[in-house]
Amino acid sequence: MNANAAEDARLQRRQLNRLTTLVDVVYAIAIVRVFLLLPRPDEGGWASLAELLADEYLVFWFAFLAIVIVAIYWLQTNLLFGKLKKTDSRHSIIVLFQIFFTLVMLYSIRLGIEFEPGTVTRAFESIAVGMVGVMAFAGWQYAIAGRRLIGDEVSDGEALRIRIVILAEPLTALVALACSFFGTVVWELSWFAYPVIALLLRRSALLPKLP
Repeated sequence: MNANAAEDARLQRRQLNRLTTLVDVVYAIAIVRVFLLLPRPDEGGWASLAELLADEYLVFWFAFLAIVIVAIYWLQTNLLFGKLKKTDSRHSIIVLFQIFFTLVMLYSIRLGIEFEPGTVTRAFESIAVGMVGVMAFAGWQYAIAGRRLIGDEVSDGEALRIRIVILAEPLTALVALACSFFGTVVWELSWFAYPVIALLLRRSALLPKLP
Protein backbone atom coordinates (compact mmCIF):
# COMPACT_ATOMS: atom_id res chain seq x y z
CA MET A 1 0.00 0.00 0.00
CA ASN A 2 1.52 3.29 -1.06
CA ALA A 3 1.48 6.46 0.99
CA ASN A 4 -1.56 7.95 -0.78
CA ALA A 5 -3.61 4.77 -0.36
CA ALA A 6 -2.70 4.58 3.32
CA GLU A 7 -3.72 8.20 3.82
CA ASP A 8 -7.04 7.61 2.05
CA ALA A 9 -7.74 4.59 4.25
CA ARG A 10 -6.95 6.61 7.36
CA LEU A 11 -9.29 9.40 6.29
CA GLN A 12 -12.08 6.93 5.55
CA ARG A 13 -11.69 5.34 8.99
CA ARG A 14 -11.87 8.80 10.53
CA GLN A 15 -14.97 9.54 8.48
CA LEU A 16 -16.57 6.34 9.83
CA ASN A 17 -15.85 7.48 13.39
CA ARG A 18 -17.40 10.87 12.66
CA LEU A 19 -20.44 9.25 11.05
CA THR A 20 -20.88 6.97 14.05
CA THR A 21 -20.70 9.94 16.40
CA LEU A 22 -23.23 11.88 14.30
CA VAL A 23 -25.67 8.96 14.32
CA ASP A 24 -25.33 8.59 18.10
CA VAL A 25 -25.99 12.31 18.57
CA VAL A 26 -29.10 12.21 16.36
CA TYR A 27 -30.52 9.27 18.27
CA ALA A 28 -29.71 10.97 21.58
CA ILE A 29 -31.53 14.12 20.43
CA ALA A 30 -34.49 11.99 19.34
CA ILE A 31 -34.70 10.46 22.84
CA VAL A 32 -34.57 13.91 24.45
CA ARG A 33 -37.27 15.17 22.08
CA VAL A 34 -39.50 12.25 23.01
CA PHE A 35 -39.27 13.12 26.70
CA LEU A 36 -39.97 16.79 25.97
CA LEU A 37 -43.33 15.69 24.57
CA LEU A 38 -44.42 14.31 27.94
CA PRO A 39 -46.99 16.52 29.71
CA ARG A 40 -45.82 18.70 32.56
CA PRO A 41 -47.79 18.18 35.80
CA ASP A 42 -48.16 21.94 36.34
CA GLU A 43 -49.79 22.59 32.96
CA GLY A 44 -52.95 20.47 32.95
CA GLY A 45 -54.38 21.00 36.40
CA TRP A 46 -54.21 17.31 37.28
CA ALA A 47 -54.77 16.47 40.92
CA SER A 48 -52.88 13.16 40.87
CA LEU A 49 -50.58 10.98 38.79
CA ALA A 50 -53.46 8.61 38.08
CA GLU A 51 -55.49 11.48 36.65
CA LEU A 52 -52.58 12.62 34.48
CA LEU A 53 -52.02 9.10 33.13
CA ALA A 54 -55.72 8.65 32.43
CA ASP A 55 -55.90 11.88 30.41
CA GLU A 56 -52.58 11.59 28.57
CA TYR A 57 -52.11 7.83 28.21
CA LEU A 58 -51.67 8.11 24.43
CA VAL A 59 -48.72 10.47 24.88
CA PHE A 60 -47.06 8.07 27.29
CA TRP A 61 -47.74 5.15 24.96
CA PHE A 62 -46.14 7.04 22.09
CA ALA A 63 -43.11 7.89 24.24
CA PHE A 64 -42.63 4.25 25.22
CA LEU A 65 -43.06 3.03 21.63
CA ALA A 66 -40.70 5.70 20.31
CA ILE A 67 -37.97 4.82 22.81
CA VAL A 68 -38.25 1.12 21.91
CA ILE A 69 -37.99 1.91 18.19
CA VAL A 70 -35.04 4.26 18.68
CA ALA A 71 -33.26 1.59 20.73
CA ILE A 72 -33.88 -1.08 18.08
CA TYR A 73 -32.61 1.02 15.20
CA TRP A 74 -29.67 2.33 17.19
CA LEU A 75 -28.62 -1.23 17.99
CA GLN A 76 -29.05 -2.20 14.34
CA THR A 77 -26.89 0.72 13.26
CA ASN A 78 -24.22 -0.24 15.79
CA LEU A 79 -24.27 -3.80 14.48
CA LEU A 80 -23.78 -2.69 10.89
CA PHE A 81 -21.13 -0.08 11.73
CA GLY A 82 -19.26 -2.69 13.76
CA LYS A 83 -18.81 -4.72 10.57
CA LEU A 84 -17.32 -1.80 8.63
CA LYS A 85 -13.69 -0.85 8.45
CA LYS A 86 -14.31 2.52 6.77
CA THR A 87 -16.92 4.63 4.99
CA ASP A 88 -17.04 7.08 2.11
CA SER A 89 -19.23 9.96 0.95
CA ARG A 90 -21.84 7.81 -0.83
CA HIS A 91 -22.28 5.46 2.09
CA SER A 92 -22.46 8.38 4.53
CA ILE A 93 -25.23 10.01 2.48
CA ILE A 94 -27.23 6.77 2.47
CA VAL A 95 -26.88 6.51 6.26
CA LEU A 96 -28.03 10.11 6.69
CA PHE A 97 -31.14 9.36 4.65
CA GLN A 98 -31.73 6.31 6.83
CA ILE A 99 -31.60 8.50 9.94
CA PHE A 100 -33.93 11.02 8.30
CA PHE A 101 -36.53 8.36 7.55
CA THR A 102 -36.18 7.01 11.09
CA LEU A 103 -37.23 10.43 12.39
CA VAL A 104 -40.05 10.53 9.83
CA MET A 105 -41.16 7.11 11.07
CA LEU A 106 -41.32 8.38 14.67
CA TYR A 107 -43.41 11.32 13.46
CA SER A 108 -45.73 8.99 11.53
CA ILE A 109 -46.27 6.84 14.61
CA ARG A 110 -47.20 9.91 16.61
CA LEU A 111 -49.71 10.90 13.93
CA GLY A 112 -51.13 7.39 13.95
CA ILE A 113 -51.67 7.59 17.72
CA GLU A 114 -53.07 11.12 17.93
CA PHE A 115 -55.28 11.01 14.83
CA GLU A 116 -58.16 8.66 14.18
CA PRO A 117 -56.81 5.45 12.61
CA GLY A 118 -57.31 5.43 8.87
CA THR A 119 -55.87 4.31 5.58
CA VAL A 120 -53.75 7.41 5.06
CA THR A 121 -52.06 7.38 8.48
CA ARG A 122 -51.40 3.63 8.37
CA ALA A 123 -50.07 3.84 4.83
CA PHE A 124 -47.81 6.73 5.88
CA GLU A 125 -46.42 4.64 8.75
CA SER A 126 -45.83 1.69 6.42
CA ILE A 127 -44.00 3.82 3.88
CA ALA A 128 -41.84 5.43 6.58
CA VAL A 129 -40.86 2.04 8.03
CA GLY A 130 -40.22 0.71 4.55
CA MET A 131 -37.94 3.61 3.63
CA VAL A 132 -35.84 3.06 6.76
CA GLY A 133 -35.38 -0.53 5.67
CA VAL A 134 -34.65 0.43 2.07
CA MET A 135 -31.93 2.84 3.16
CA ALA A 136 -30.43 0.27 5.55
CA PHE A 137 -30.42 -2.31 2.76
CA ALA A 138 -28.94 0.14 0.26
CA GLY A 139 -26.19 1.15 2.69
CA TRP A 140 -25.24 -2.43 3.48
CA GLN A 141 -25.44 -3.50 -0.17
CA TYR A 142 -23.10 -0.66 -1.10
CA ALA A 143 -20.71 -1.61 1.72
CA ILE A 144 -20.45 -5.29 0.81
CA ALA A 145 -20.28 -4.90 -2.99
CA GLY A 146 -16.75 -6.05 -3.80
CA ARG A 147 -16.17 -6.00 -0.02
CA ARG A 148 -15.83 -2.24 -0.48
CA LEU A 149 -16.23 -1.16 3.14
CA ILE A 150 -16.57 -4.25 5.33
CA GLY A 151 -13.80 -5.60 7.55
CA ASP A 152 -11.70 -8.62 6.69
CA GLU A 153 -13.16 -10.54 9.64
CA VAL A 154 -16.64 -10.45 8.05
CA SER A 155 -17.15 -13.55 5.92
CA ASP A 156 -19.17 -13.51 2.71
CA GLY A 157 -21.75 -15.74 4.34
CA GLU A 158 -22.20 -13.39 7.30
CA ALA A 159 -22.48 -10.37 5.00
CA LEU A 160 -25.21 -12.09 3.01
CA ARG A 161 -27.11 -13.20 6.11
CA ILE A 162 -27.17 -9.62 7.35
CA ARG A 163 -28.39 -8.43 3.93
CA ILE A 164 -31.24 -10.95 3.97
CA VAL A 165 -32.30 -9.93 7.50
CA ILE A 166 -32.34 -6.26 6.49
CA LEU A 167 -34.33 -7.03 3.33
CA ALA A 168 -37.09 -8.67 5.38
CA GLU A 169 -37.98 -5.31 6.95
CA PRO A 170 -38.89 -3.31 3.82
CA LEU A 171 -40.70 -6.36 2.38
CA THR A 172 -42.82 -6.58 5.54
CA ALA A 173 -43.55 -2.85 5.29
CA LEU A 174 -44.69 -3.41 1.69
CA VAL A 175 -47.11 -6.09 2.88
CA ALA A 176 -48.35 -3.71 5.60
CA LEU A 177 -48.82 -0.95 3.04
CA ALA A 178 -51.09 -3.19 0.98
CA CYS A 179 -52.98 -4.28 4.11
CA SER A 180 -53.54 -0.67 5.24
CA PHE A 181 -56.37 -0.48 2.69
CA PHE A 182 -58.25 -3.31 4.43
CA GLY A 183 -58.60 -1.79 7.88
CA THR A 184 -56.56 -1.16 11.02
CA VAL A 185 -56.84 -4.69 12.41
CA VAL A 186 -55.59 -6.27 9.18
CA TRP A 187 -52.79 -3.70 9.03
CA GLU A 188 -51.65 -4.42 12.59
CA LEU A 189 -51.71 -8.18 12.01
CA SER A 190 -49.70 -7.80 8.80
CA TRP A 191 -46.57 -6.86 10.77
CA PHE A 192 -46.46 -10.43 12.10
CA ALA A 193 -45.48 -11.43 8.58
CA TYR A 194 -41.91 -10.35 9.37
CA PRO A 195 -40.64 -13.67 10.82
CA VAL A 196 -42.27 -15.60 7.97
CA ILE A 197 -40.66 -13.37 5.34
CA ALA A 198 -37.29 -13.54 7.09
CA LEU A 199 -37.50 -17.35 7.24
CA LEU A 200 -38.38 -17.60 3.54
CA LEU A 201 -35.49 -15.35 2.61
CA ARG A 202 -33.03 -17.38 4.67
CA ARG A 203 -34.19 -20.61 3.06
CA SER A 204 -34.05 -19.26 -0.44
CA ALA A 205 -31.04 -19.21 -2.73
CA LEU A 206 -31.32 -15.43 -2.87
CA LEU A 207 -28.05 -13.61 -3.50
CA PRO A 208 -25.76 -16.64 -2.95
CA LYS A 209 -22.50 -14.73 -3.25
CA LEU A 210 -21.15 -11.24 -2.97
CA PRO A 211 -21.07 -9.24 -6.21
